[in-house]
Amino acid sequence: MNTSRFILLVVIALVVSIFFYFDLGHYLSLETLKEQQSVIEAYRANHPKLAIVIYMLVYIVVTALSLPGAAILTLAGGAVFGIWWGTMIVSFASSIGATLAFLAARFLFRESVKTRFAARLKAIDEGVEKEGGFYLFTLRLVPVFPFFMINLLMGLTNMRVGVFYLVSQVGMLAGTVVYVNAGTQLAKIDSLAGILSPALLGSFVLLGIFPLLAKKIVTLIRSKKDD
Repeated sequence: MNTSRFILLVVIALVVSIFFYFDLGHYLSLETLKEQQSVIEAYRANHPKLAIVIYMLVYIVVTALSLPGAAILTLAGGAVFGIWWGTMIVSFASSIGATLAFLAARFLFRESVKTRFAARLKAIDEGVEKEGGFYLFTLRLVPVFPFFMINLLMGLTNMRVGVFYLVSQVGMLAGTVVYVNAGTQLAKIDSLAGILSPALLGSFVLLGIFPLLAKKIVTLIRSKKDD
């Protein structure tokens, strides 16, 4: 591992260690958010632009380092900024943070993974080259898959950064709207588990399958025309 990779790894490890050592995750809990909602809203009313900047920076750092708390921050976005502004702010912050996590995984680990598992990674890269955008879009639409894991795993592939960002921006939008909208009703929320009902989760699954299904249908039609 070269010096730049080592330094980045040390910095990430240090920040993550500080987060858990000082129990900063306590501030990213549903209980704390509900208790401090009025204080946060008052600060946003007095310092609207600064509130957006601080919120986005916190969200980006949490997402980029794969720290727990993104769901709570999304609820906070709805509670503090409302459905429209909250959705816009969270959408960009989450996509930027996810892309930074993607780049960190690529910079830190892709070369070592490529050295050890060259044949397997080549096969995965070929699959990503053909279906990568649709595959990522499906994973983003279905909230049963941890977003941080998708960020890290995709960083090990040869997917282009621009494709990853744009697909993530669009693919995460549906889930963002759901959580931000729930955040506008924060007082009524008792737990994160209550936000996504089985029916809504099923809708996300079907929505996630649709892009791949549509592409398969188009491919089938084209193949028949060629015949």
